[in-house]
Amino acid sequence: MIQENLSALRADIMKICQACGRNPEDITLVGVTKFATGEDIREAIQAGLTDIGENKAQVARDKFLTLKDLTARVKKHMIGHLQTNKVKLVLDLFDMIQSVDSLHLAQEIQKQAEKRQHRTDILIQVDCAGEEQKFGVPEQEAMGLIEQVSRMNRIRICGLMTIAPFTEDTEVIRNCFRKAKALYDKAGTEFRPVPHVELRYLSMGMTHDYTIAIQEGSNMLRIGTAIFR
Repeated sequence: MIQENLSALRADIMKICQACGRNPEDITLVGVTKFATGEDIREAIQAGLTDIGENKAQVARDKFLTLKDLTARVKKHMIGHLQTNKVKLVLDLFDMIQSVDSLHLAQEIQKQAEKRQHRTDILIQVDCAGEEQKFGVPEQEAMGLIEQVSRMNRIRICGLMTIAPFTEDTEVIRNCFRKAKALYDKAGTEFRPVPHVELRYLSMGMTHDYTIAIQEGSNMLRIGTAIFR
């Protein structure tokens, strides 16, 4: 079933890309394993999934233990809200942190990465929805945070991540994604010559809104239900 779900999802992504003049090969698909079992994840990896994302470090640790023969084949993304006391564990488990939303968190990542003599890839999570319950640096403060984090030699800023409001109003979703894309383009221009900033990913779009996300410029989707339903 998971293999069939992945095939159907990839076909749909290709169709959407063709309709808006984009190359589907430019889209990175991150399978969100929040509600998936270890065997579900194993099946998805064997079906060709190259990136997986988890929301909680402790849950990821347990799942990854059952997949240690396969985890080298996939890139692992921390996509949930991250507290500073979990940074050490996250650095041991994940290849990328998509949810960096404060200077304080970045400083802790820098500190722990320095101890490991390791460089950590991150995305800056931006709140383009303006909702109080959403995590993410406020849109108007994002450029300042990028500038501050760019001074940290053990962190590489690889792009931005955002979460649209969960609503049936497609124009609200589209407006959120357009704001994120505009910010991504602006940051890409202003920080192009800056060390430790290599903006390659705009992570936006989940099962319920990935069509709009692709149309508005996303090149990284975080999809759970459509794969592991």
